[in-house]
Amino acid sequence: MKVIDILNRKKVTVSFEVFPPKSTANYLSVESATEKIAALKPDFMSVTYGAGGGTSEYTLNIAKNLKDKYGTDVIPHLTCVSSSREHVQRMIKLYKEKGFDNIMALRGDIPEGGRIAFDYTYAGELIRDIRDLTGNDFCIGGACYPEVHPDSATKDEDIDHLKLKVESGCDFLTTQMFFDNSILYNFLYRIRKKGIEIPVLAGIMPITNAKQVARTVAMSGTQLPQRFISMVDRFGHNPEAMKQAGIIYATEQIVDLISNDVNHIHVYTMNKPEIAEGILNNISELIK
Repeated sequence: MKVIDILNRKKVTVSFEVFPPKSTANYLSVESATEKIAALKPDFMSVTYGAGGGTSEYTLNIAKNLKDKYGTDVIPHLTCVSSSREHVQRMIKLYKEKGFDNIMALRGDIPEGGRIAFDYTYAGELIRDIRDLTGNDFCIGGACYPEVHPDSATKDEDIDHLKLKVESGCDFLTTQMFFDNSILYNFLYRIRKKGIEIPVLAGIMPITNAKQVARTVAMSGTQLPQRFISMVDRFGHNPEAMKQAGIIYATEQIVDLISNDVNHIHVYTMNKPEIAEGILNNISELIK
């Protein structure tokens, strides 16, 4: 089923993101973790894609296994900034042949040392290519940044680029992680004012160990509210306490979001079934 149909059909949805292995050596352990997450029966799942398509085969295989074995609606990612147009078109064809109805179309991170190919600059170009090649065969998702894309000079410029992405054929958006819900509420107000009306999934990253904090800030540039910093300071030295606190913090974000009619939640699971399960258990009555 297309993700847009799931979003339109259900008032509240919870979806999970997983990532493929980086090598054959840990393929089976990653596959097992993603299967355990699929067994929790989320509304759908997404499978990420390495820079330059380095893990494209693993993305395809993990996504197909979840779809075939668990009947999970899956949205495989596709990045473009370090891929040739030929490679991108091959992956679109493969996704179609394998029976996928959805693609998460992203620019992707520019790898260290620069790009590998220069056929694409923006995700909107990839979205337009998918539409031109396949019509409405795919539901296409895109990314958005509540705190402004790192390459945009201003928030207004960022939203102008986002509107072009939507006009290229994007069906829904998923946000970068954030830890202060007021940032998302302000972002939603601004994009709706600009005429962007498609569904927005709130991207939630449960931080369950102190080492994640520095990586998360470096990767996303997100602001950390004081209550989050206090949580890490208090429990960061105790792995089990930090895991529990991180799940609770993410749960509280989700409860507040749903209470304020932000009804589509996308959890970055980091391939940790116990975290996905913990969050689902905490909100089981809220999502019925």
